[in-house]
Amino acid sequence: MTRRSCAIYAVGTICAGLLITGIGLFVLQTFRTVVENRLKKELILVEGSRVFESWKSPPPPVYMEFFFFNVTNVDEFLKGAQPEVTQVGPYTYREYRYKDNVNMVENGTMVSAYNTKSFVFLRERSVGDPAVDNITTVDIPAWAVMNKAMVSFWKATMANAMMTAVRSGFFTTRTVDELLWGYEDPLLARVSASAPDVEKVFGLMYKKNGSNDGEFVYHTGEQNYMDYGRVQTWKGQSKLSFWKTDDSNSINGSDGSAFHPLLEKNERIYIFTPDLCRSIYMEFEKEVEVKGIPAYRFTPPSSVLASKEDNPANEGFCVTPKECLGTGLLKVSPCRKGAPVVASFPHFYLGEDQYVNAIKGMSPQREHHQTFLDLNPTTGVIVRANKRAQINILIKKLPYFPKTRTLNDTIFPVMFLNESVVIDEASAARVHKLLTIVNVVSNFPLMIVGLGVIMFLVLVVLLVIDRRQKNEVKRIVFTKAQYATSAEEDTSYSPVNDKEKDDSQNGTFIGLTAKADPQA
Repeated sequence: MTRRSCAIYAVGTICAGLLITGIGLFVLQTFRTVVENRLKKELILVEGSRVFESWKSPPPPVYMEFFFFNVTNVDEFLKGAQPEVTQVGPYTYREYRYKDNVNMVENGTMVSAYNTKSFVFLRERSVGDPAVDNITTVDIPAWAVMNKAMVSFWKATMANAMMTAVRSGFFTTRTVDELLWGYEDPLLARVSASAPDVEKVFGLMYKKNGSNDGEFVYHTGEQNYMDYGRVQTWKGQSKLSFWKTDDSNSINGSDGSAFHPLLEKNERIYIFTPDLCRSIYMEFEKEVEVKGIPAYRFTPPSSVLASKEDNPANEGFCVTPKECLGTGLLKVSPCRKGAPVVASFPHFYLGEDQYVNAIKGMSPQREHHQTFLDLNPTTGVIVRANKRAQINILIKKLPYFPKTRTLNDTIFPVMFLNESVVIDEASAARVHKLLTIVNVVSNFPLMIVGLGVIMFLVLVVLLVIDRRQKNEVKRIVFTKAQYATSAEEDTSYSPVNDKEKDDSQNGTFIGLTAKADPQA
């Protein structure tokens, strides 16, 4: 066997081995399985894991924007006219959040923590000074007191007297700071004198700066990666007690700060949010890219806040059969001490048209009012998010309060917030590095196939060269043979002279001469 033949045989063997091995590994998904198992082991909430420190103290900056609805026709509304509002904002705060008092529990299978948040005002990102800017809006303490007192004539009479004494009406004008962080309300001060459990101070974000929502206990994800970050208990309870059914009271999903790796497009993402006193879910909408990182966008569908007619599973969130609101609304009074607070998306986005049309100044837009999460499907890391929610007050005619008789039943918008985050550059670089490693290892079988294809091309080249050289050898041999035959036919032997006869000792002298032409 020649050296060339050995080379062809070796290249062919290597080519076949690479192709068979690469295709086999690709079909069996061996390397991808190895990578996925590695991710499941590393992305867990335990000391020393890849994500534990960033889970405790998330590095990306979080911004909280507050937008208020300033009422411009209070007197006309009190006489039965359609309310008119103008949006004022944003008033932007940098939100600092971290997990406090973190402890491993249940033999290390779970971790407990308090989610502490603090807020710092950012003037350069805001439309004005919250300590100076005034907003005219619904007097929430007054409506809360009236809703509590309407159960009996005696309580309603007392409430009417208190409201008259402190000149408390259905609307109030306060600064943005007061509405957010609290002010001492004269009506609440009167009520608290006989009911010590009632706070004198009211604010939409009162006691939420530098505080927490209570203790959470999370699954670490070590036993099952699908449980990574899932809330097991909140304030020591595995179920809520605000709603009518077990499903409505279930605590499902994470707290919105962590999601399991290896996300699929067809799964629902559950989030438990204390602000809404319930769990909500999100579904895949589309693929996006943030800072070069691929992500799946998940958004809450309209069925989350749909009416019981549109989604019978939501019937459990009806406070009473008479207070079952339409699509796009959730009455959260059970966890707001009975105050007639209604949650929705900003400008009643995904809500029924009747709520939008009832207030002049509402203009729901998907771009500005949609809540969404952009998650990297491989790691589950949040690369961008916007949580948007609106606080409304249910205004209606109340028994024993004659001044409400002229009012139309209205879901009155007070304020909406936009809590946003985009992954920072350092975190994005780490995610890029991890995804590069994952892609290289996962695609290793394709690289082997690629090498096999290259070796196949080399084999083809060698075979072509070998074939050409063999043909060249055959041509040369054939040419030589043909030349030799022609030479023999065109020559003859003849004696050089007559010495052949005369000199017997010296031998015969032979000369090679051209063969005579017979026709010459």
